Amino acid sequence: MSVMTEPTPSISDGDETHVLDYELADAVVVESKEQMKAVADDTRMDILNLLLERAATVSQLADALDKPKGTVGYHAKVLEDAGLISVVRTAKVRAMTEKYYGRTGRTIHFGIDPDLSDPTWVITDALRGLRAIEGEPMPMFTSRVARIPVERAVEFADRLVALSEEFIASPRDGDTVFGFLAGVYPTDHPAFDDEGVSGD
Repeated sequence: MSVMTEPTPSISDGDETHVLDYELADAVVVESKEQMKAVADDTRMDILNLLLERAATVSQLADALDKPKGTVGYHAKVLEDAGLISVVRTAKVRAMTEKYYGRTGRTIHFGIDPDLSDPTWVITDALRGLRAIEGEPMPMFTSRVARIPVERAVEFADRLVALSEEFIASPRDGDTVFGFLAGVYPTDHPAFDDEGVSGD
């Protein structure tokens, strides 16, 4: 399933291209309740999304989010304490040192603890920003169910992860921020057993 989301506020850089300007790990794993609480917030998710464009200061994030600097600073500290963002460089501005934050992982993976793995917040976050563009064939959704072996489901999941990584690596040269939401998951949909397959 793929969706287009309402544009996450975009940091304006004039003529600069949106190329990730800091190094980070491929993934960071959320394994604690504190980390889960850190990502389960609209403003903090917006910060994480913005930092996939480039490193930014609290002031720059506040401008992009149209929120008070103190509020954004608080949310940045929560994410930093949770190990989801870190200071990737500093710069002297007049007599002050500006801290530039970046994500610690390009992708966030969630641990196997069922109390921390409820995926519904991901869907809620996507729907939060969902909008349509007049005259454009978006958003696009597709949903399917199939009775397949677990191993085959894992193969599809791996392919979706690869596609999502291709999506997030795209050059930042458009006017709209699109969202990509995909998943493979077990369901309680009814299914035939294999006894009647012979054509009875």
